Amino acid sequence: MNEITEKTIDIEKILHSKLGSKARYVPRLLVKWLKKIIHQDQVNAFIWEHRDESGVEWLESTVRYLKMDIRIIGKENLPPKDDGKLYTFVSNHPLGGQDGVALGSIIGRHYDGRFRYLVNDLLMNLPGLAPVCIGINKTGRQGRDFPRMVEAGFKSDNHMLMFPAGLNSRKQKDGSIHDLPWKKTFITKSVECHRDVVPIYFSGRNSERFYRIAKFSDRWLPFNLAMIFLVDEMYRNVGKHFDIYIGKPIPWQTFDKSRTPQEWAQWVQEEAYKLSPSQPSPSGRAQLARLPKA
Repeated sequence: MNEITEKTIDIEKILHSKLGSKARYVPRLLVKWLKKIIHQDQVNAFIWEHRDESGVEWLESTVRYLKMDIRIIGKENLPPKDDGKLYTFVSNHPLGGQDGVALGSIIGRHYDGRFRYLVNDLLMNLPGLAPVCIGINKTGRQGRDFPRMVEAGFKSDNHMLMFPAGLNSRKQKDGSIHDLPWKKTFITKSVECHRDVVPIYFSGRNSERFYRIAKFSDRWLPFNLAMIFLVDEMYRNVGKHFDIYIGKPIPWQTFDKSRTPQEWAQWVQEEAYKLSPSQPSPSGRAQLARLPKA
């Protein structure tokens, strides 16, 4: 984890860590633009101001900083923290920033900090977030360690919070915002480790600019260009309202051999989307709970 300074996030250092000696060939104008699009100065100011916080406390401060107005529907579906079981929480990923922060603050508070994210390793540059993260980089040397790191997370005494699509949601041809197909890892590891799965639906969307960039990137580029804009999207979403729908736990025994793990992953994804009022309603009426505003 980085030492916290008034310049904890440093684009030039990040580029060097990713590109090595090739970083010197990155044009200075591009570096300057990157600092602007990731709001380097604003992010560093927040990190410095909250340098004594980490984990759940830091996540809750971030929710307040982003002025998120959050309504939780189905909070009673969160399993009791003292039932002796471990769970895998899986959610759609419409935003790429606020959704992870909000869900981490809710689940982390409910379970006294006993949870871990599986996240892109770039987020390990955020010192307040790093203690509750398992950073994943599927390329290079760490890519070879990916299965071992996932295994360690699922066999730990922590609940797991995952966004099984891997990337945040994309805009569909009908104009809806929807995840890519969920990957099967959460199914196979939950069955292996006897973890029930809790589906979650998070409302929200990014800007039209973001979806245009994502469409171009997904079609024409060998890397995820859209990811660079996620911090800027986060700042564009400051002060907005979000609904979080929490479904009932799905017993791990549900995921039998009548379907493949990938088919079960798709089924859970559909169940998560059904929690949204724009989809067929789940049985029963969910109880509403609202997070207090700062």
